[in-house]
Amino acid sequence: MIDLHGAPWYLIREDDAWVASTLAGMTQEEKIGQLFCLTSVDNKPETLQQMVKKHQPGAWMHRAAPAKELLEANRVLQEGSRLPMLIAANLESGGNGVAVEGTHFGKQMEIAATSDVTMAERLGEVCGREGTALGCNWAFAPIVDIDNNWRNPITNVRTYGSDAETVLRMANGYIRGMKVSCADMAYCIKHFPGDGVDERDQHLTPTVNSLSADQWRQTYGHVYKALIKGGAMALMVGHILQPALVLEKHPGTAVQDMLPASISRVLMTEVLRGDLNYQGLIVTDATPMLGFSAMRPRSECLRLAIAGGADMILFTKDAEEDYAAIREGLRTGEITQGRLDEAVTRVLAAKASLRLPQKKRRGELVPSREGLSVLSCPQHEAWAQACADASVTLVKDTQQLLPVSPERMPRVRLTILGEHGSGAFGDNETVGGRLKDELEKRGFTVHVYDEATLEQGEIFTDGVQAMKGKFDLSIIAANVATGSNNTTRRLEWITLMAANAPWYVRDIPTLLVSFANPYHLVDAPYISTYVNCYSNNRFCVSALVNKLVGESEFRGVSPVDPFAGIWGAKEL
Repeated sequence: MIDLHGAPWYLIREDDAWVASTLAGMTQEEKIGQLFCLTSVDNKPETLQQMVKKHQPGAWMHRAAPAKELLEANRVLQEGSRLPMLIAANLESGGNGVAVEGTHFGKQMEIAATSDVTMAERLGEVCGREGTALGCNWAFAPIVDIDNNWRNPITNVRTYGSDAETVLRMANGYIRGMKVSCADMAYCIKHFPGDGVDERDQHLTPTVNSLSADQWRQTYGHVYKALIKGGAMALMVGHILQPALVLEKHPGTAVQDMLPASISRVLMTEVLRGDLNYQGLIVTDATPMLGFSAMRPRSECLRLAIAGGADMILFTKDAEEDYAAIREGLRTGEITQGRLDEAVTRVLAAKASLRLPQKKRRGELVPSREGLSVLSCPQHEAWAQACADASVTLVKDTQQLLPVSPERMPRVRLTILGEHGSGAFGDNETVGGRLKDELEKRGFTVHVYDEATLEQGEIFTDGVQAMKGKFDLSIIAANVATGSNNTTRRLEWITLMAANAPWYVRDIPTLLVSFANPYHLVDAPYISTYVNCYSNNRFCVSALVNKLVGESEFRGVSPVDPFAGIWGAKEL
């Protein structure tokens, strides 16, 4: 029995009645539709109309697209659905998580590097304002993973760092900011039981949170327990195993019977519902990810997810097949009618708590175009610039290079790494052009290393004196952004003789700056001046150059160990 008057729903009698009457009036097929959060490869009205008419999903998730296109898409979705829909987006780093015109405020680690929870509050406020302006009512954020492994290609700057208390403090800040900006935006903490221990990508394989049960409770469990107590309405379960918790509940469980949280009854029902007393909505992480269906056939995984405690499935491969899998589970009893009704009740309760039924009756589910002026508005950009200024971190400068000046070092060799690597979280930008422009504004002459020609003479004929005749300062800018379906996020040099690597590092002053990964000293510990910016937005580029030339001080404090325990990385 779900108490809709208690946490996290707190429904009034009118809303409670709407949930009960709606559930009672639904067909079995309509109930199945509410279990799914769908998406589309395009936002063409005819595509969306067809999908909604056919499948009547409970929710929809958008990837970043032009704002006006999204407004129209949400109008089509909401008008085509009998029940109001939850409209979700990865509002993790700003409004750019849903609209290409939105503010790229900054990655989570950038926020944490300021040591100022006000920045997390502003991030939440920006996400709430800009998401609401587009008709979104569900933020897949805040991220509460903990970056315990520098090799993990996904967590990285997409976390608030390696300290559980910092993660909790910043996540709560984000939530407060979102509540200030929009009372009718649900947030979703993720990814239970917690990413960042393993070094692998759950997009490609089920990963493992290998902490002991006690270690987990002191870190990830502590964070989730506090946020649940604080009223989290929605929670996303990852394709992540936690063997210690399973073995604590069921000693002797065989390896082949261990399942990722997204299909594990033990982790969802016994630990999350039972031990942590979580009563809100559970949604799986994206089910096309290999981590979801690597342990069992896909149809079985879908049934296990719902039977095990999930209330909503994120995405389909083939909607017809996936809906059929749930029907089969109901037919065989693998999914009970009670479990189905419980899941649908929570989906409806989420909608009621956001006042979506009333908004649908009033025609207010999708705002007007006038509200789009909030996207990248002056206030949001000023906040983002302030955050960047407070976060840029000087990790080391053992050669005492900084500040630099065009008088002492007029000719700059700029080498860009990782600029066009894949990223899937809506906020990966190029930095090379902006960095060149900012340096030239300060009076430097900037030559960007040409990967097309490989500066051919430098490989086999040019020595130190030839290089000194070309430039006075080498700046290597790494923009190796986190992205799904990557096994590593490391510095990579041109295959031919590592042609763009700084072989001259002890002859010509060299600076390495990272815009998307705090651990690059692992691959270049010999570079004596290293700066972390954490985000590849234009605000960080501007703040960086201000600090390189001494116009402002470095104020950021690393939320992780940037030396990653590598011998000599700190001292060289």
